[in-house]
Amino acid sequence: MSDKIKTASLTLREMINSAISSLKAEGKVPDTEIPDYVIEIPADKSHGDFAANTAMVCARAFRMPPRKIAEMILGKIDLTDSVFERCETAGAGFMNFFLGKKWFADIVENILEEKENYGRTDFGGGKRVLVEFVSANPTGPMHIGNARGGAIGDCLASVLDWAGYHAEREFYVNDAGNQIEKFGKSLSLRYMQLCSEKGQQLIYDNRYDTEKLCAEIYALSSEGQDFEMPEDVYLGTDIIEHAANYYHEHIFELQDVSEEERRNALVNYALPINIANLERDLKKYRIVYDNWFRESTVHAENKTAWVVDELTKAGKTYEQEGAVWFKATEYGLDKDFVLKRSNGLYTYIVPDIAYHYDKLVTRNFDKAVNVLGADHHGYVPRLKAALSALGVDARKLDVVLMQMVRLVRGGEVVKLSKRSGKAITLVTLLDEIPIDAARFYFNLREANSQFEFDLDLAVEQSSQNPVYYVQYAHARICSLIRNLDADGIKIPGSADITLLGNPREIELIRHMAALPNDIELAAKAYDPAKLTKYAVDIATFFHRFYDACSVKNAESEQLRDARVLLCIAARQVIRNVLTILKIEQPEKM
Repeated sequence: MSDKIKTASLTLREMINSAISSLKAEGKVPDTEIPDYVIEIPADKSHGDFAANTAMVCARAFRMPPRKIAEMILGKIDLTDSVFERCETAGAGFMNFFLGKKWFADIVENILEEKENYGRTDFGGGKRVLVEFVSANPTGPMHIGNARGGAIGDCLASVLDWAGYHAEREFYVNDAGNQIEKFGKSLSLRYMQLCSEKGQQLIYDNRYDTEKLCAEIYALSSEGQDFEMPEDVYLGTDIIEHAANYYHEHIFELQDVSEEERRNALVNYALPINIANLERDLKKYRIVYDNWFRESTVHAENKTAWVVDELTKAGKTYEQEGAVWFKATEYGLDKDFVLKRSNGLYTYIVPDIAYHYDKLVTRNFDKAVNVLGADHHGYVPRLKAALSALGVDARKLDVVLMQMVRLVRGGEVVKLSKRSGKAITLVTLLDEIPIDAARFYFNLREANSQFEFDLDLAVEQSSQNPVYYVQYAHARICSLIRNLDADGIKIPGSADITLLGNPREIELIRHMAALPNDIELAAKAYDPAKLTKYAVDIATFFHRFYDACSVKNAESEQLRDARVLLCIAARQVIRNVLTILKIEQPEKM
């Protein structure tokens, strides 16, 4: 799809270069190479729609004052049949260019023609990108960090898709390793507690209320009584609930078996439930993955051993005290790290290396983008170093590091409930605030910035709530169209859009024109927050226009029709942005 701002900028550069070439041919400036110059969009629109610093950077090469160079260049530029209406020299030698009404009219017509595809570009060239995000530990429910990562990762995949990439979403299921060992140990301890005399009494007392049973056991654990747990286990009530549900189905079946058999049985029972719950909760959050990749497949296919063997063959490892170390210092890291411990077990990074090799080599993705917590800051260089040692171009792996978010209610930070053992999870959050608000708010800031999520504001129906503000702009346009129809005013099939010249009309169109470029910028920076900002801005420009320019009672029927089409185009742009963010577009509010 077309990006008319980019096209206008390229056209302007061609006009400037052509003018300089003419000046060179006439001997009016030296025949030297033109230094790099910038064409930008000024923040102050009195300085034009585009400004170029060509004359400023050419002053030394041409041995002339910048203003004289600017006047000479503009003297050679013919704006006839171009998208520009006029140009001027400003200040010490800047050149300002103003777009004509025809360009702004073309933007509106372009939006009305492309409709739901407006904003899409071919920037990505169809390259395949795998976006991995959330990848929450399947031993428990998703927390608030996962909620933010889910919104960022899902919207990032949409942004990449709109920017011309082929983006796929993937969840990496950590169903092997230390966390599963810890999960099994936790389940086993809780199950055996339920099989005890005290546990049997609690089961009898709470036989109709599993939630109350779990809360009581958790409370007793916290008080250091019969149900006390060691520190190296999971302590949440979800573990108690799994153990209780297994007990209710199988009673004492696992009481007298070996510890290993008991743990395996409980993990095989609880883990699929947790993974199914993850998928269910993410779907509620409007996230559907293309693939769920299980870490256990890496181990089953012996890819961990393959990684260490290949690195050893390449001379990138050494042994020390029975452990296998990777020569990370050869790749600019401060210190080497262990791949295989002296007890024969692989460290957590080895399956991750194998997994990313699978992404970039086996499945041959052009890019792998991971959305990870900020605590992975030191992990990323180690992973890239190991991939480089395996012959993989580590530049194909990009990582978005995400800061945590603080929930605030009534001006106070929301704390976890120590009594119930229940943290604020994705599910409990979505029970309290709308999904639209969650997805929008978690993308309000760049991933690497910390921010406070105001739970009160997220449900407030006012212009202070950004997602409500944007949705209201959409609903306001829908209401306008309904009211016009009720008054017998037909929606025009076409109109003279060049009649739109009010500053509020022009700033709205100018911002609508920026959508394709802003999508590309968001894709380049892996930053969906640029789209939430865009959404708020486009809503602001629409509200300003609508409050300043009457549509129904415009000065003429022709101007009214032009403004109606402008409103419909603005509605389409808002729809497209909210579609990228997977946020609903209500027609009534």
